[in-house]
Amino acid sequence: MKALWERFGHLVHELGKFGIVGGVSYLVDLSIYTALYHVYGWFWAKVASTVVAATMAFLGNRFWTWRDRERSGLHREYALYFFFNAVGLGIALSCLGISHVFLGHFWPTIFQSQLADTVAAQGFGLVLGTLFRFWSYRRFVFVAASTDKAAAELAGEPVT
Repeated sequence: MKALWERFGHLVHELGKFGIVGGVSYLVDLSIYTALYHVYGWFWAKVASTVVAATMAFLGNRFWTWRDRERSGLHREYALYFFFNAVGLGIALSCLGISHVFLGHFWPTIFQSQLADTVAAQGFGLVLGTLFRFWSYRRFVFVAASTDKAAAELAGEPVT
């Protein structure tokens, strides 16, 4: 068990911090989405809520989750972060579109409601998008420091 913790303990810590930042960002996302749903419709409400929540999450992840990682330039990190967030948004919008448009075509009273849209976007879309974002941020945005310890971490070797 100790060897397992030595190998994956750092990942557990990162995942925990990423989860806390994501949880707070989720609440912001859900609040804005719910507030804008009837004003701008399901599509633009999701776009706006994602942009605000993603900006907040970038700050939390850059300055807390991966604060020990080497800085590769704020502009580069911010651009990559939002690129991968756009892909994550596409994942959420795909789930929402499949539910609202495709399934809603066959069962409109069930799948074209605000509850169904919220479950599709904030449930399924969020989970799939979050898995993709964690992997991409860790791999491409907040790169590991160029030290022997970081090299061992990337190689999957125990870090002491």
